Amino acid sequence: MNPMLRPTLMLALGVLAGQAAAQDAGSADRTRDHQSILAMQGEYLVDFAFDETVLLQPGYERHAAMRSGGDETVIVVEDTPTRIVLQHILVDPKSGHVTKHWRQDWTYEAPQRFEFTADQTWTRRQIPADVTRHAWTQCVYEVSDAPRYCGTGRWDYREGNATWTSDLSWRPLPRREYTQRSDYNAMSVINRHTLTPGGWTHEQFNTKVLRKPDGTQVALAREFGFNDYQKTTETNFKPAYAYWEATRGYWAKVRSRWDRFLSHDTGVHLKTKIDGMAMIIPLFTQAGSLEEGKTVADADIDAVFAKWVVPAPAPAQATAAK
Repeated sequence: MNPMLRPTLMLALGVLAGQAAAQDAGSADRTRDHQSILAMQGEYLVDFAFDETVLLQPGYERHAAMRSGGDETVIVVEDTPTRIVLQHILVDPKSGHVTKHWRQDWTYEAPQRFEFTADQTWTRRQIPADVTRHAWTQCVYEVSDAPRYCGTGRWDYREGNATWTSDLSWRPLPRREYTQRSDYNAMSVINRHTLTPGGWTHEQFNTKVLRKPDGTQVALAREFGFNDYQKTTETNFKPAYAYWEATRGYWAKVRSRWDRFLSHDTGVHLKTKIDGMAMIIPLFTQAGSLEEGKTVADADIDAVFAKWVVPAPAPAQATAAK
């Protein structure tokens, strides 16, 4: 070998070795992260707590704390090395009544995600390469599988517990808020999920913001949300599993229709009121028909979407509309 080439060759081999080590480390991290996400499946008693903390405007009075709870099972709908879908289903332990609840999708190194940008409007945004590298993007959906919010972050194991923390993102008001007040219209949010010995937790660091048509924003207050999922063996979740067995094919069709709209260049806009009941009621009614052994035609699903869901306006159109 030419002695002049030896340093160059050694450098190249070192770079390749470093890249291979980084790839191995990334693969190992992804596998561990994947297991952490799957660990959220199971049967839980859930406590929900929300408290306003920092008041940011003169004269603003702290609103009452909110406390609620429920019995919820988390089911794995999809599981690949780079994508996991978890469906939450509530069960009333006394009556056995089942309610399809929220859904969370996790994607490894997602190139893009949707973001809540205006009333009933979600647009697609690119995720910078340095943000999404070795990171998981979580997207959360309404009971109708309509979009709510996404966040991107990395899992961290340094404190001995698996913890995922998102970046800052926007979300629409939750039901507990829009049914009580109208003085703001968006939340800026950082979410944190942590696996615990008894289950897992979901912390929310929320800022309540009034986004005005001229693009200015007024932050009213900060809020801390704490959702505690504790494993249980005391609740009969068989009704939830029976419901999902009867309707999972139907909800897969619903998700595919949402995916088509969310993949539109400009995003998606809902023509429903903020509560979304104009879609929730017919979709839940169709799912109920399947539980009863009836059939639901694809055209019936399409009719609901055709009435209430459209592509989001292009940015120039949205600006002109304001």
